[in-house]
Amino acid sequence: MNRAGAPTGAARRVLVVEDDSSIRLGLRINLESEGYEVILADDGTKGLLLARTESPDLIILDVMLPGTNGFEVLQTLRASGYTMPIIVLSAKSGELDKVTGLELGAEDYVAKPFGLAELLARVRAALRRGHSQPPLATLEFGSILVDPAARRVFRDGVAVDITATEFDVLMVLVSAKGKAVSRAAIFRTVWGEKHHGTPRTIDNFVQQLRSKLEKDPQAPEHIQTVRGIGYRLDTK
Repeated sequence: MNRAGAPTGAARRVLVVEDDSSIRLGLRINLESEGYEVILADDGTKGLLLARTESPDLIILDVMLPGTNGFEVLQTLRASGYTMPIIVLSAKSGELDKVTGLELGAEDYVAKPFGLAELLARVRAALRRGHSQPPLATLEFGSILVDPAARRVFRDGVAVDITATEFDVLMVLVSAKGKAVSRAAIFRTVWGEKHHGTPRTIDNFVQQLRSKLEKDPQAPEHIQTVRGIGYRLDTK
């Protein structure tokens, strides 16, 4: 099973997990008009099953689902090593819900009601991330090996389960070659100029990277905080 999605060249598959039938139908019509293959689920249990069996390239996941809620689906998939981009939908627009989704491994968070054009743009952005920059050489530092061409990371020779956006954030730091990168610059590079977010978004992804790559995330050797600016990668 390819946990990162369908093979290159195949129609991109999007799994929509949404219990509101009108939203589900609207997303299906619009996504299919954009050329995507669409898979539908109306509750979290079905969504989890389809995510595991249908290998979608991206998931649009509602939070308020009957039975297993969206956060539980998200947490289960990430804990099981599934790294496809997941865009969370929620009627809740509070900062805590956004932070929860990002900390659990969501690539993006869209509050309801949302504009279809904006959501489709975010889907396109999530699916094309990492393809606009020329591949860099393999980089090794400490016990970490980063393979940009394969978009894979290894720690002590073991593959690290890393999401698409986590990898993109890491590559911004890798590309800076030891220089400090501001949170705003990371955000622009990974999400684009028109995407709205907060410095906390970057902090969450850095925290996730540290938990996966650093021996002691509380005292990181490589992903260093530069006070008042952002972060830099120390490869010594």
